[in-house]
Amino acid sequence: MDLQHARAVAVEAAEAAGALLQSRAGGALGVRAKGAAGDLVTDLDLASEKLLLERILTAFPSHAVIAEEAGLLGAAGGEWTWLVDPLDGTNNVAIGLPAYVVGVALCHCGRPVLGVVHDPVSCQTWSAIRGGGAVTTSGAPLAAPYHPSPHGPLLAWTQGYDVARDDPAACALKARLELRARRMLQLWAPLLSWAMLARGDIDGIVGYRAEAVDLPAGALLAREAGIEIRALDGGPFEDRFDGTADDRSFVAAHPRALPGLLALVG
Repeated sequence: MDLQHARAVAVEAAEAAGALLQSRAGGALGVRAKGAAGDLVTDLDLASEKLLLERILTAFPSHAVIAEEAGLLGAAGGEWTWLVDPLDGTNNVAIGLPAYVVGVALCHCGRPVLGVVHDPVSCQTWSAIRGGGAVTTSGAPLAAPYHPSPHGPLLAWTQGYDVARDDPAACALKARLELRARRMLQLWAPLLSWAMLARGDIDGIVGYRAEAVDLPAGALLAREAGIEIRALDGGPFEDRFDGTADDRSFVAAHPRALPGLLALVG
């Protein structure tokens, strides 16, 4: 498998989808409810996903794809699976907030080997190949800095769609973080949070039963930029998409900041 070729396909597709989103984000969106928890889907999600699927499946017709709206295309459990998040931040777009990205990951036997995040608003693309580092749009290496603050870390929070608003574990964890962190952002665009962590804009991310479709791309991007990811109890964390929801709870930070972050969630 030529991962450089796969990256070129994924970057081109994500940037084309981003251009589509950016051109239509200010117009009529065709917003509909998705599920019973108040989540949304728009015509933009569907149009972006259609474009991404066409590009990926044309280049790799034998691969499976799991797309946020369409679900599984192809056979489950195959060697190569793409994960497609056509519009990460749908609720933001629906209220006119320009905080959204496009995400694509390629997994080999469940483990991400390629991650791409494109921000149509800033026209920036970040990508990573497992073991090959993370790069910016220009190809410059992406390396997360360490800059501690005496007032505590600036964190982002993410959780899965199925986590109830009154989930006791999530509520307790968020309450501890609100008390102990300098600020805690809830962007509702997890891939944007991962890109911000990889760039050093924020100090860490705490995830509780995160969604499977967007986690691998962001986690790989951050890891290849030097970020360490652990389970909430400090144990090993696998950024696979095929585990349970509990397997997708984590803390992520610069290695020098991680002990302090684990102390906050403990």
